[in-house]
Amino acid sequence: MRLQDLLANLHDFTEKGNDNPFITSLEMDSREVEKGSLFFCVKGSTFDGHVFASEAEAKGAVAIIAEKDVGVSIPVIKVKDTRRAMAVMADAFYQQPTHKLQLIGVTGTNGKTSISHIVEEIFKEAGEKTGLIGTMYTKIGEKTIEMKNTTPESVTLQKFFHQMVSAKVTRVVMEVSSHALDIGRVHGCDFNIAVFSNLTQDHLDYHRTIDEYRRVKGLLFASLGNRFDKDNPKFAVLNNDDTASEEYARSTSATIVTYGIHQTADIMAANIRMTASGTEFDLITPFGSYEVKTNLIGQFSVYNVLAAIATGIVSRIPISTIIRAIEKVKGVPGRFEIVNQGQNFTVIVDYAHTPDSLENVLRTVRQFAKGKINVIIGCGGDRDRSKRPLMAKIATKFADVPIFTSDNPRSEDPLEILKEMEAGVEGEFYITIPDREKAIFYAISNAGENDIIIIAGKGHETYQIIGNKTHSFDDRLVAARAIKELN
Repeated sequence: MRLQDLLANLHDFTEKGNDNPFITSLEMDSREVEKGSLFFCVKGSTFDGHVFASEAEAKGAVAIIAEKDVGVSIPVIKVKDTRRAMAVMADAFYQQPTHKLQLIGVTGTNGKTSISHIVEEIFKEAGEKTGLIGTMYTKIGEKTIEMKNTTPESVTLQKFFHQMVSAKVTRVVMEVSSHALDIGRVHGCDFNIAVFSNLTQDHLDYHRTIDEYRRVKGLLFASLGNRFDKDNPKFAVLNNDDTASEEYARSTSATIVTYGIHQTADIMAANIRMTASGTEFDLITPFGSYEVKTNLIGQFSVYNVLAAIATGIVSRIPISTIIRAIEKVKGVPGRFEIVNQGQNFTVIVDYAHTPDSLENVLRTVRQFAKGKINVIIGCGGDRDRSKRPLMAKIATKFADVPIFTSDNPRSEDPLEILKEMEAGVEGEFYITIPDREKAIFYAISNAGENDIIIIAGKGHETYQIIGNKTHSFDDRLVAARAIKELN
């Protein structure tokens, strides 16, 4: 595509140089630039892309999009907001791929990954070719691509969507983070369905207040647009048990479908029966009631299943297909994942890293625990510090043996993070073991028959960030090794 063809989609810019080069790729990382690239100078929290304009030119970039003057000889298009321009041009360059897909966005504090995976399984059971974008990876059909962010930048997103269209994908479900909504990574994405899981304290290091965090989440529902189209209806799937849904319902003109357990909703679960191996409940819908069995455990899992069921229903998937898919779902890696090496106690790895999600996991385990409950928990560095004493309080309240350790300390001193956790539980019983591997080995070496060990916070992650270095670390592998060596 020619530069001028792309610029025709912008409406406020100044151009230095009147060349019209052929654009072969869009890049915001100078390391990815090649001959024919259009380079976007994006200001990030750590780096300013304007600094790399000359490097991009040297590597073959044929034009630059920037917010200020940069010292290059190739055409420079100056815009007010590079990120906004990037989203517009990416959508145009990749031929508006989301207009050719059914796109489902899932947002909320907890449950995004689980809901997305369950929705994917429903579509696959219906014979659809699917795409998935989220915390763990991006999938195009069965092809998996590793990810750095829950929601990628707009140039990467639109490229993935284009690849999905080319691969004959029909339905795409993606996690949409509050950070991505706030900085505009999903600008240009034509969502058909927006799903809300829940809202609890998280990311206040970035959003500062819970009110701002709630407002930003609502941008997904406002982005469903104000247009009614009987051939392309828009839906907002909302958790009626969460009060934030009231605000999101007011934020959208889309058709609203609610789900819940306690408050009256369109899609409900009643008579919930829980065991150590799964959950059963009665599914109540406007067109009948059905018995549902799932391998997933806990009330929080029922909420995730209800959200996925509601999404399947508004996507016109037969209810029999939806229930069949739900009953086949085995779970998501790092989400209440059991590590089994034949031991006589239970080890569960879970991503719970917010006060609400940690409490949900511990309350669920309490319902079927026969022995002591051990929980290993830490708090991430360079993140919301106000969570630290709260996480510690929940651990001491709901576990018999709370063990505080390191998560991803990043640039912070791990011992200082632990002190902030300990400040919330003065006088309470807890054990502090700063080294995460030693904490896991300690818990497993002291486990008795029928005890339960919850290793919380990192879930599917296969690394630990200490200082500016990323080390290989997988809670599941460490736990398995400890069980083998100690039992």
